[in-house]
This record gives sequence, C-alpha cells and structure tokens, in this order.
Amino acid sequence: MRKYSVLNLVLAAMVAALYAVMGYFGNIFGLTFGPVQIRFAEALTVLPVLFPATAPGLAIGCLITNLLSPYGPMDIIFGTLATAIAAVLTMKMPKWYLAALPPIVVNAVILPPMWAWAEVGAVNNAFWLACGYNAVTFIVGEALACCVLGTVLLKVLGGVDFLKPIMRPAAQAPAA
Repeated sequence: MRKYSVLNLVLAAMVAALYAVMGYFGNIFGLTFGPVQIRFAEALTVLPVLFPATAPGLAIGCLITNLLSPYGPMDIIFGTLATAIAAVLTMKMPKWYLAALPPIVVNAVILPPMWAWAEVGAVNNAFWLACGYNAVTFIVGEALACCVLGTVLLKVLGGVDFLKPIMRPAAQAPAA
C-alpha cells in the first residue's frame, strides 16, 4: 500500500472540501446537476496531473456534492465513480495540457445515459435522443469547466514556488 504524507492527506482533504463547497455553491444557481450544467468544481479535476494526491479528494468531494443530486443513489454511485476514474486517468496524463481530456470523456460516457434513464425509464428511441442531447449539452459545460477554468488553475498553480516540490515535474504547467 502506498504511503501518504501528511501534506498529501491535507491536500486531498482540501480538494474534497473545496469541490463540495463549489458544488453546493453552484447548486444555488442551478448549475451543478443535470444535463445542462457547468459544475465549477469540475475545474479541480485537472489537479491530479500535477498533484496525484488530489485524486481521492476529488472522488470524496464529488460524493459529498452528489448527496444533493436530484438523481439520487444513481448519481451518488455513477457520478462519483466517473469522477474517480477520471481522476486516476488524469494522474497518468504525460503533459498538463492533456489533463482535461479524462474528465470530459469519462463523464460524457457515464453520465448522459444515467440522466436519459432517469428521464425516460426505458431503452427506446426517446432514451437515445435524450442520451444524445444530454451528451452534447454536458460536454459543452464540462469543457468550459475543465479546459478553460482548469487550464487557468494549472497555470496559476504552476507559478506557485511553494508547491513546486510536490508537483509531478513532467506534467508541470508553464507559469502564468
């Protein structure tokens, strides 16, 4: 089993708390759940490319956020699983500019069918139409969160000297 330092545990806990707070804040404006969403907390999903210790924190933060989901246990399980898988894949990205791909792709594969099932309740033509609509609208919001906000986050954190010793050197973003 891999040993975590106190710094890594604190980093994971901070990311979990920040993800949950950002998710709850976005829910106030109706942006956190559903096929048309811009979950600002998803910008944090690019962090494992620089800080692998943040991956468990992302999954826990997503789990806490999904406790509010109107999709219930289905979103608690599958939404959290999607974030966990995306975090592990993001950790393995060789360069910082590829960090947004796993969250976008994994979530786009797992979540739209879940929402379509919740909306339609059967696999038929309406399910596939809902699934396609959900995928398109979700990908736009996820790309905004991960590619735009996430890239800004990586560039800003890349310039923080205090954090450089705990960053993965190969994936470091250029300073802003």
